[in-house]
Amino acid sequence: MKKISMVIPMYYEEEVANECYKRVKKNLLELKNYEHEIIFINDGSKDKTLDILEEIAKKDNNVKVISFSRNFGHQAAVTSGLKHTSGDLSIIMDADMQDPPEVIKDMIKLWEEGNEVIYAKRKRREGESEFKLYTAKVFYKILNGLSDVEIPRDTGDFRLADRKVVDVINQLGEHNKFLRGLFSWVGFKQVPFEYERKERVGGKTKYSLSKMMKLAIDGIISFSTKPLRIIGGIGLLSILISIIILIYSIVSYIFKLNDLTSGWTSIMVAVTFFAGVQLTSLWLMSEYIARIYDESKGRPEYIIDKKINME
Repeated sequence: MKKISMVIPMYYEEEVANECYKRVKKNLLELKNYEHEIIFINDGSKDKTLDILEEIAKKDNNVKVISFSRNFGHQAAVTSGLKHTSGDLSIIMDADMQDPPEVIKDMIKLWEEGNEVIYAKRKRREGESEFKLYTAKVFYKILNGLSDVEIPRDTGDFRLADRKVVDVINQLGEHNKFLRGLFSWVGFKQVPFEYERKERVGGKTKYSLSKMMKLAIDGIISFSTKPLRIIGGIGLLSILISIIILIYSIVSYIFKLNDLTSGWTSIMVAVTFFAGVQLTSLWLMSEYIARIYDESKGRPEYIIDKKINME
């Protein structure tokens, strides 16, 4: 009998933990031809999330719990869950029920047809601001413009992956992961599954603007070196412009075409513009260097404090 592994990260989700378990469990039990396990990852929550998960695990041996020593981030939590799966297929989903577990059976049908990655694509996103929808659209447009790998738009981490795909993902030891990009990068037979994303059943989103910005930067830097090439292009353009200005200044002086003592505004604009370009260039390069430094330290991506119902 085939086995399904559910991977569900949680961070301050005491308001939704029980509801999440009940709905996921109900839909898994409806799949009579499959065994299942549910792996909850407590990503350093300081509320009652871990207590609730421990109570659930006491009553259900198919529930496994991993608890981090502190908050290491959503991508680290998902990575940890994937490394502890034992199923023939794994499904990643968030705990807030915006990604409805009722569609799991439809995703599994696509897997049974021979597809190895089924990524959930949002037709509609309820309960999200216009700002978030717009920035997400811009992000994917920029990311795909810079990346050598096509990353599907309107997708998150909600997806189903075959065992062999999960094994490959687990071999990738890099830090600062952008998993939806890595799933595209590894290849295999991938198909979309369209669904309507719902509002949270409780609590508030834990993805602040700063966290979304970090994820966006991780995505761009992890899958593209084009920003560095763009910097080089801007540098060459700056040299060309400076040569043109120099020639113009010499010609103007010789033929007295213009009063070279004037032009304070244009000089200040030029100086501040190119200073901005230089600082931005340094910031981009420092982001790449910081990731090299991060990898060189060899620290673990996360630290597990407790495991429940795991051999």
